[in-house]
Amino acid sequence: MNGRTHRTTGLTLIEMTLVIATMAIMVGLAVPAMRVLTKSFQSEGGTISMVNAALNSARGMAVSRQRYVGVRFQKLCTSIDPADPLKGLMDAPQYMIFIMHDPAPNPPGTDLANGFRAVEGLEPVKLPASMGMIDLSLIQVGANGNSAIIDGNIDEPRELCDATTFSVVFSPAGKLVVQPVRTRNHDGKYRPNNGTGSTSTSMDDVFNSAENICGLRQGMFLQDDYSPRKNRSGNGQPDNLDYGLGEESSCTSFAIYETPQLRVAYDKKMAWTDYLSRLAARAFYVSPYTGNLISSD
Repeated sequence: MNGRTHRTTGLTLIEMTLVIATMAIMVGLAVPAMRVLTKSFQSEGGTISMVNAALNSARGMAVSRQRYVGVRFQKLCTSIDPADPLKGLMDAPQYMIFIMHDPAPNPPGTDLANGFRAVEGLEPVKLPASMGMIDLSLIQVGANGNSAIIDGNIDEPRELCDATTFSVVFSPAGKLVVQPVRTRNHDGKYRPNNGTGSTSTSMDDVFNSAENICGLRQGMFLQDDYSPRKNRSGNGQPDNLDYGLGEESSCTSFAIYETPQLRVAYDKKMAWTDYLSRLAARAFYVSPYTGNLISSD
């Protein structure tokens, strides 16, 4: 033995205690900042910033790809009942989905002249739970001044689905346009059903049919294959498959609602002249040249 002492490598108990204490202090300082950042995105100003970023991205993609590209606002299909895919719609989160015009008949095409599909490689962006986007022009107002979305009739889920599902589209020149839009899966299948052994199937994980989303959890958003149809029952009401999701023109303005207040209006059947009329007066318009939101206030 040479008489030298050898020190084992590592941290002593005191050193480890100091490291843990330092980390605890750093976490304590970071938590309030993270809370402030999170709350900023939950506010109307933070939501507007998110929407502006998405619209600007869509506009840039339209120019670079020389295609019609847009942002689709739509609520997530959370139902597990294929016969009632709009169940739970009021509390379902709303997303922004990047969509691209693709009329090609073969995958990845929609096989529709005005067909749009989700842009591959871009995940849908979830909006804050406290906020949502609504196109008030899609809500039917009755003679009594009430809106069909909240007047207690059978069309409530369909009207809510229709009003919270809309698109903003830019041309290959980067200009805001009013363009017929119908979203479909990238396989170009009409109401595919993967669970029946049918050849009409689709593995699209964004837009898909009620059967695939509710029954098999394949996809997130109902595709535009459920538009209003001629009444066949003779009772004056729409058919059961009327979910308000058919071809419609892209929009140039919309309103931002607060989820708790819209839920109150929806549950209590408040008149159009109350909450929704205030929203209409505060609509946001999309700049045809920059793609940014412009407040009407």
